[in-house]
Amino acid sequence: MEYEVVIGLEVHAQLSTETKIFCGCSTKFGAEPNSQTCPVCLGMPGVLPVLNKKVVESAIKMGIATNSKILRHNVFARKNYFYPDLPKGYQISQFEEPICLDGRVEIETDDGKKTLRINRIHMEEDAGKSVHEEMYIKTNDTFIDLNRCGVPLIEIVSEPDMRSPQEAYAYLVKLRQLVRYLDICDGNMEEGSFRCDANISIRPKGQETLGVKTELKNMNSFRNVERALEYEIKRQMDIVEDGGEIIQETLLWDPLKNEAKSMRSKEESHDYRYFPEPDLPTLNISAAWIEEINKSMPELPDARRERFISEFGQNEYNAAVLSASRETADYFEETAKRCDDSKLAANWVMGEVSKVLNDKKIQADELSVTPAKLADLLKRVKDKVISSSAAKKVFDAMLDSVDSVDTLIEKLGLKQVSDEGELEKIIDEIMKANPKEVEGYRAGKTKLIGFFVGQVMRASNGKANPQVVNQILQKKLSNDGK
Repeated sequence: MEYEVVIGLEVHAQLSTETKIFCGCSTKFGAEPNSQTCPVCLGMPGVLPVLNKKVVESAIKMGIATNSKILRHNVFARKNYFYPDLPKGYQISQFEEPICLDGRVEIETDDGKKTLRINRIHMEEDAGKSVHEEMYIKTNDTFIDLNRCGVPLIEIVSEPDMRSPQEAYAYLVKLRQLVRYLDICDGNMEEGSFRCDANISIRPKGQETLGVKTELKNMNSFRNVERALEYEIKRQMDIVEDGGEIIQETLLWDPLKNEAKSMRSKEESHDYRYFPEPDLPTLNISAAWIEEINKSMPELPDARRERFISEFGQNEYNAAVLSASRETADYFEETAKRCDDSKLAANWVMGEVSKVLNDKKIQADELSVTPAKLADLLKRVKDKVISSSAAKKVFDAMLDSVDSVDTLIEKLGLKQVSDEGELEKIIDEIMKANPKEVEGYRAGKTKLIGFFVGQVMRASNGKANPQVVNQILQKKLSNDGK
């Protein structure tokens, strides 16, 4: 039997605010366990939460970026469940009246563009963290770190529109790109600031009714999400093919064993016993504030990609790579404008610059070689002051130097030789030393031009201008020798 896969994702993005959603505790990652807590985020008796305005602004930005309807009337709710790392015994979230509804994003698939619907985006607080790792403990005990309690989140809930792990991967990449462009979340899956749960079911191809779904948790990278989905799809198909039934449950992904393990039966919304949060008033958002936020929105990745094609003459692939992150897009655009050569700028940003960024694991705005300095270097290549290969040596030197491009060119002795008289002397000596090759070229073996160019470059320590060298060689190697 042929099956159709149905996938929906619940993505949690930790917002890049300095303080938590309902109190003034720091949200900084990596602090000593339980050092960033207070009576409010610990849920002590008699305390009252106060909503962080920046959280609401960030949620509105994501709603606008995903073409969602922004609801001006918002209600917070208590979501009741009992985990060791949830000291209050409930989580403040949104249920019936979230901040955003009915959004959509567009992804690229092998079959072209596909629109995926977003059911809702809502604001909530994070729970703490249970620590099981052996590096902390040598017993079967679990330690609790409550620093993460109250850290602000937006949860982005998709409709079950994805039909493959690859589509889910592309959707996650798109959401991460958006939150990073908006500067509302750093998108770091390894640190848990961008994470997702996946709901998966299968059904016979052509059937409209959804199958029984399972939920996958604990996937801390895009690749792990893809692998976990592939595993669960195969597991469900094997069960059905063997005559069994899928059980609705929550599974934990184990990336080391490449398998999912049952955690608990899957909860429904009624299991959480939602009711309106009594300590927070209704949130009413003015149309004027939404419009103010809308006007402050940065150019989003899809629009920037299209502009890189129309304004800078990039092809689809280059435009997608250059606009993948806001930092890289800014870096490329400033470099291209300063050196007035978008093709050369694109080649360098996707080549030498990207290599350094990947090696150092940094963003383009953290690179010591600024767009202005790179543009200066590229101008020297355009003006034939240095060759492309020499420019790479200068670029490497620029990474650890405050010297100007021209100073480094002089220090490294890489200034290109374009003087025809000087180059003719070198070429005459090489032709004199290689009479058989000269005779062969004049007899029709024109590919020997590469041999002579190589000899000249070697004799000039790579400083000879290849274009001028080719012109002189073609003239001197012609049959009349003139």
